[in-house]
This record gives sequence, C-alpha cells and structure tokens, in this order.
Amino acid sequence: MTTLPATARPDEAPAALPPGPTSGAPSRQRLGARHGVALVGFVAVVMAGFAVDDPLAARTLWVGGACLVLWLTELVPPFVPTLLLLGATPVLLGPVGEGYGVSSVLAWCADPVLVLFLGGFTLEVAAMRHGLDAAVARHVVRLSRGRPRLLLLWVMGGVAFLSMWMSNVAAAAMMLAALRPLLVALAPGAALRPALLAVVALGANLGGMATPVGSGPNALAVSAASAHVPVTFAGWMAFALPLTALMLVLGFALVLLRFRVDGPLALPAPTGEALEPAGRRVLAVCAACVAAWLSEPLHGVPAPVVALAATALLFGTGLLTREDLGRLDWSTLLLIAGGIALGRLMEESGLVARALEGAGLSDWPREARLGALVAVAALLSALMSNTGTAALLIPLASALEPSASTPVLVAMGCSLGIPFAISTPPNAMVSGEGLRASELLRLGLPLMLAGCLLVSLTGPRVLRLFGLP
Repeated sequence: MTTLPATARPDEAPAALPPGPTSGAPSRQRLGARHGVALVGFVAVVMAGFAVDDPLAARTLWVGGACLVLWLTELVPPFVPTLLLLGATPVLLGPVGEGYGVSSVLAWCADPVLVLFLGGFTLEVAAMRHGLDAAVARHVVRLSRGRPRLLLLWVMGGVAFLSMWMSNVAAAAMMLAALRPLLVALAPGAALRPALLAVVALGANLGGMATPVGSGPNALAVSAASAHVPVTFAGWMAFALPLTALMLVLGFALVLLRFRVDGPLALPAPTGEALEPAGRRVLAVCAACVAAWLSEPLHGVPAPVVALAATALLFGTGLLTREDLGRLDWSTLLLIAGGIALGRLMEESGLVARALEGAGLSDWPREARLGALVAVAALLSALMSNTGTAALLIPLASALEPSASTPVLVAMGCSLGIPFAISTPPNAMVSGEGLRASELLRLGLPLMLAGCLLVSLTGPRVLRLFGLP
C-alpha cells in the first residue's frame, strides 16, 4: 500500500516538490501579454504626469505609477519596485520638495507590521525544516477515517489553518504533497479528485484572511488602520476568523453541490512516525508565540515584540541556522515595505487628494463607496497581484473614507479575488494538477460575489462592534 510522505528529519532541509505542469518560465504568450500591458501602463503614466501642472505631483505620479505597473503586471520580481521606489523618490522628488530625503523615505518603511511578518516567516521556515507542516497535513488526511466528505472537510480546514500562519503557496504545496498518493490512486474520472483539488485551493486562498500575518494586504491594512486605532493580533482575528469560517462553509457547500462524492474510501496506510525532539521544541515555540499573540490584550506585549522574541529564540537555540536565514521570505517583506512607502508617498505629495477630486466619489452614499472599493479590490486581485492591488487602493480608500475600518474592508476584498486559474498561486497549482479552469470559475465567482456583498453590507457594522469605526 502506498504511504504518505515521510516527515523531514531535523537535520535535513525539506525536499522540494517535483515540478508540476505549472512550473518553469511563463509561456511566451503570457510573457508577451505582460510586456504589452506594462508598455501601455508606462505610456499612460508618462502622459498623465505631463498633464499635471504641479512638478511634485507629476514626479510622484511617474515614480508611483511605474512601481504600480511593475507590481501589478509582475514583470519583475516583487521586491524590485520597492528598491526602485526607495531609490527614485529622493533623486526625483528631493530637489522639488522637502521631506523626501533618503532618511525620510527609509523611515516610511519602518513599520512594526514588518517585524510581525518576519516572525511569521520565521515560524514558517522552522515548521517546514522540522516537518511540522507536513505532519499536520498527513494528520488531517488520517482524521477522515475513509469518509470522502469528511476528508474534504478536514483538508479544507487543514490547509486554511496552515494558510493562517504561513504563505498560501506553502500551505497548498504541503497539502498536495500529503494528498498525492491518494490522488494518484483514484480512478480516472472520480469526482473526489477535482473536489480535493478545489478545497485545497479555496482553503489556501481564504485562510489568509483570518490573521494579520496571513497575507500581504492584511499587513498594509494593519499599518493604515493603526493611524486611527491600534489593531491587535487578537482584535484582527476576532472579526476576521468568523468571516473566514463563513466563507469556508460556503465554499465547502459549493464543492459538495458541484462534485457528488460519496461511498467508502481506501486511504494509504499511515506512517506512524512521531516528531523528532527538535520538531517538538519548534512546536512548543510556535504554540507559545501564537498564544502570546492572541493574549496581547491581557499582558500588553505588542505582537511585533513577541515575533522578535520567537525569532531570536529559534535562531538562538539552534533550531534554525544561519543558512535558514536566507530561506525567509525577504522578497515579500520588501514588497510589503514598498506598499507602505508608496502609500506614504501618495499621501505626502497630495496625489491622493488630486485623484479623489477628479473621481467625484465623495457624492456617493457611504455604503455605495465602500461597496465599490471592495468590489474593485476583488476584481483587480483576481487579475493581478493582491498586495499590489492593496498598495494601490488602500491609500485612495483611506483618503476617500478616513476611518480605521476602510483599509480592513479593502484587504478583505483583495482576499476574495479567487475565480481564475491565474488569480492566486494555489489556483495555478491545482490547475497544474488537473483541475479545469472552468471548475475554478464556477466555484470562485459565486464566492467572490457573495463575499463582496457580505463584506460591504455587514463589514462596517461588525468592525464598529470591535472598536474599528
């Protein structure tokens, strides 16, 4: 009987997954399309800059617009626009305005949310190094006890739980690795195979909404909302976790309606391997860190300080080594830092105010404005980078509707852009495993529409209950 993948030993780096159909360089057609969109975007940015009479606003538009085009088209690695932003701002804006020197621009990026994400990435690397994530994925499969619907429920909940604390890419990859023996053993045409792939994608995409470290848009929202009201780790989970659970229930119901799965299921034999002592110590550190994050209102230690302490403990005790430092997701940290800096640049230069004056949205009812912002966030995230979308919309939304709840609602909208195979990396991964793009659309589009309506209609009132007016 085929067995599930074994847990990585503490002294070994986790083995990389074999490349699937979606691995490798982008196709020529897709790369050509990206170049074409980027060229059009750059031309539009240059022409818009020349149309602005204020030199400071024009140069801000050139710098910020170029970075947004690169972020949204993903033509270059995601950290490159951040470096461009930090380098070009002092050079182009420094001569025409005060407060745009190197020290001031770098200070825009000094946000505590970056330290919080650093701690989350450190826990992720430690869990992957010592096999905790793979152990969780295998245990989820065993809990189904050969019942297909229970298996779908546990897989969706398990990958969503992993996505709350690590990247959705890593969460989906670990669950697919645990499911691969079962996916291979299923008969051709079995309804369980596409159903399993669908719940992996939906769980990975939706789970990131539940915690501040679950996705890049959440980090930008925490930073923007903190200008009005401090947002604690537990405070975020208090309103985001029920929303995530509700969206997961809706997604699970759609999967059951779409794929008629029933009957007994023969699961691969469990390996029965226990965690090594180092793995148990990492588990203890992870549990203590999460407990400290959730109990922040009781002890008063800020979540970023807890993240720093956990990072120091993991590296200081040898559970992570110097080589593991290079495995942290520095690219995403730079991407988030760039999003924060771009928001500050647009606010400081007055470009946001100019854009809002021309849009005419101030005459709309508040509910209509918020609904439009959430819908635009979901639509753009379905086609482009969700963090890039958040970096574009959160400063505009915060100026249009200055409150602590506005950036949070936009971040929720960014997490709902899931209907296409290209919308998120987990979608691309399950598409590579054989799930058709039409199936993703049938599941993701109703979820996106329902989520946007739910967030727009109930979000402001719910957030007000949790102290985010």
